[in-house]
Amino acid sequence: MCRSMRGHGSHRSRHRHGGFGYGRGAFGPGGGPYWRGRKARRGDIRTAALLLLAEEPRNGYQIMQVLEERSGGVWRPSPGSVYPALSQLEDEGLIRSEESDGRKVFALTDAGRAQVEERDASKPAPWEQMSGDFGEEAYALGRLVREVYFAFVQVSRAGSEEQIAKAKEVLTEARRRLYLILADGEEGEGEVRDV
Repeated sequence: MCRSMRGHGSHRSRHRHGGFGYGRGAFGPGGGPYWRGRKARRGDIRTAALLLLAEEPRNGYQIMQVLEERSGGVWRPSPGSVYPALSQLEDEGLIRSEESDGRKVFALTDAGRAQVEERDASKPAPWEQMSGDFGEEAYALGRLVREVYFAFVQVSRAGSEEQIAKAKEVLTEARRRLYLILADGEEGEGEVRDV
């Protein structure tokens, strides 16, 4: 069977039946695993954008970057959520857009600054509520999981049947060893294989 035919049919069946494919439920917005942090609510982007723009003018991409950094990587809002929120804030007269070095940046208007000043200063920022106790090690682990996932996608799309079978063995072994960590199991150094 040619690779394109095999890939088309087997790829679908793996996803439909659970196999070793991942559906959208396994990964959160931005391609990262779902962690313990609170899920974004309606209005979080608006509030976060206003608070960040109170610090200095920023473009949409910078807002997304800062939110990811300040939440420890837990919150990675997409352009599809950030730009509509910015557009709405602009329509409401709370922010204005301006050109800076050939780029469109957003800044607070007087009305927007007044709204920020009215906010309860003791209330945590949305990104602080998202991050909770999520540490740097857990964030690094999340990045590694994403990288492994992308490698898996490449093998499942372009690999031969033999390569896919080997990838499945590697993932099965990795899963087993992760459960051993949770169970406080230990393996002798001689048994540890590079996975």
